[in-house]
Formats: sequence, structure tokens, C-alpha cells
Amino acid sequence: MRAILQRVAEARVETDGTCVGSCGPGLLILLGVGSNDTEQDAQRLWGKIAKLRIFPDDAGKTNLSLLDVGGEVLVVSQFTLYANCRRGNRPSFASAAPAELGNRLYECFCSCAQRDVTHVGRGVFGAHMHVTLTNDGPFTVLLDTDDLGRGPSRSS
Repeated sequence: MRAILQRVAEARVETDGTCVGSCGPGLLILLGVGSNDTEQDAQRLWGKIAKLRIFPDDAGKTNLSLLDVGGEVLVVSQFTLYANCRRGNRPSFASAAPAELGNRLYECFCSCAQRDVTHVGRGVFGAHMHVTLTNDGPFTVLLDTDDLGRGPSRSS
């Protein structure tokens, strides 16, 4: 699984001109699911994101996590995080999960987030969406479960 985290003041996602998900201060999470990903990957990734200290404390140092600040989350599925651009000029998405698996693991990830965060906005899986955000910092982080190791996952 791959995630791009953007610390935001606010974010929203629209489909067909209608807002389907939003969040206030917290994280916009663009989530990509790979063909070999599992529910354990979703749980482990959320556990890392929830505790990642990327929010400023009173001294302005990034010492606080999403859970520490009571932040909100907007999760948007984005299979294009698995684009392979090594050959030619047209990206290949062969490493992205098939739709059924991708949707199941997207929902699993969102369920993990809902256990810990009071507000979890969502995009619409597989839909064409417009995402609007106000990046806070700017502060953007890329995470890949292949780089996180296989230790135990705890979301709290």
C-alpha cells in the first residue's frame, strides 16, 4: 500500500459537482492499493499514519501525531500511486490492485481510521473526483508498506 499524506487546514473531494467528503484540520490521505496488499498492510499503514509526529507542538516543532491533535482525515483512493513509468511514455498500472481487492482494502483502511478519528471523510472508490485542499506547511509525506517492515500493527 502506498499513501501520500498532506497535512491540511481543510480538504474536500467532489464528484459530479457534489461534495462527497471533506475534513477540517488534519490529513488528506491519497491511498493506493497494490495487487499484493493485504488487510494487515492496511492496518499497519494506518497504525503508522495515526502516530506519525508531523503536527507542530506549542514550540512549533513537529512532535505531535494526528491522534494527539484530534485531527480529521479525508481518504481518497488513488490507484495511480502504482504507476510504473520505467518504459515508454504511458504509465503502466499493472501493479495496482484489481478493483474488488482495491475497494475492499480501501474500506478496511477507512474502518481502521474510524476507530481512532472522530471524522473520516471519504472519496468515492473508482470515481472521477476533484480534490481541493489547503496544505498546511506545506507538509507532504510518502509512505509505502514495503518500506515499513513487518512488525506488529497497533493503531492506538
